[in-house]
Amino acid sequence: MKKIVGLIIVAAVLFVLTDTFYAVDETQQVVITQFGESVGDPITSPGLHLKAPFVHTVHTFAKNILEWDGQRGQVPTKDKTFIWVDVFGRWKITDALTFFEKVGDENAAQRRLDDIVDAAVRNVVTSHHLIEAVRTSERDLPIAEDMITDSSVLDSVKGEQRLHLELGRAGMREAILGQAQPKLNNLGIELVDVRFKRINYVDDVLRNVYDRMIAERRQIAEKYRSEGRGESQKILGRKERELKKIYSEAYRRSQIVKGEADAKATHTYAQAFNRDPEFYSFVQSLDLYKSALDSTTWAMFSTDADFLKYLKDYGVAR
Repeated sequence: MKKIVGLIIVAAVLFVLTDTFYAVDETQQVVITQFGESVGDPITSPGLHLKAPFVHTVHTFAKNILEWDGQRGQVPTKDKTFIWVDVFGRWKITDALTFFEKVGDENAAQRRLDDIVDAAVRNVVTSHHLIEAVRTSERDLPIAEDMITDSSVLDSVKGEQRLHLELGRAGMREAILGQAQPKLNNLGIELVDVRFKRINYVDDVLRNVYDRMIAERRQIAEKYRSEGRGESQKILGRKERELKKIYSEAYRRSQIVKGEADAKATHTYAQAFNRDPEFYSFVQSLDLYKSALDSTTWAMFSTDADFLKYLKDYGVAR
């Protein structure tokens, strides 16, 4: 019986000790409550701590930086362009006691951040032009003017380049922090940073943007095709000129060769026939007989005609 009583006493002492000591991690901070009311200041130093057993309750909160991911929403800009805005942020609990009394837990804090930060994002985006959300400086856009044939598109791009940035994307983040943080101070929350995760046009505007981009690219492509056709005609023209020049030069040279050959042949014939003019006359007359007199030709000549000179001589010789 004494052993049983001893074991009960030991178990009770261990149970009391277990509920008396609690450990705080480096990434944690603790609020102690007694019957639902907070007791003392928050415990932020890591280590082993004491509390009143069965009376005090330990509420643990994170001390490191926590994540917050906003809801993707449709927001109009100052220039009436509807865009999808998706943001995220980082926050931490700076006053655990105030956080416990005003918020309760991290899930509730996430909901409060949704309301406060999303409202600040909407206010800042609607108060500025679209270019403020997508650019961080007034650095000129690297456009190639000869690539854009539509003058209205070129003027709009140049106008966008000349647009003065009031805040820029980085300034808009600071403005969101400036609007949201005062509402979070009395909740024991510090909003460390807010960033744009993604900004995109709504579907209707996006289709119009894509159609305009396609039209611009088609204009650029047609410009290249037109220039290509022009260059093709220039090349074909040069080719025709070169061919005509080559043919002309070849014809000229052939005529020169033929003329030189004819001259040489004539000279050769002249030298040959000058040795015996009578023989030359005889040969020429025979050629003329061959070409002028055939089986289908009828002719009437006088017996005194010189055309039959050699035929008459042939008859006399016989």
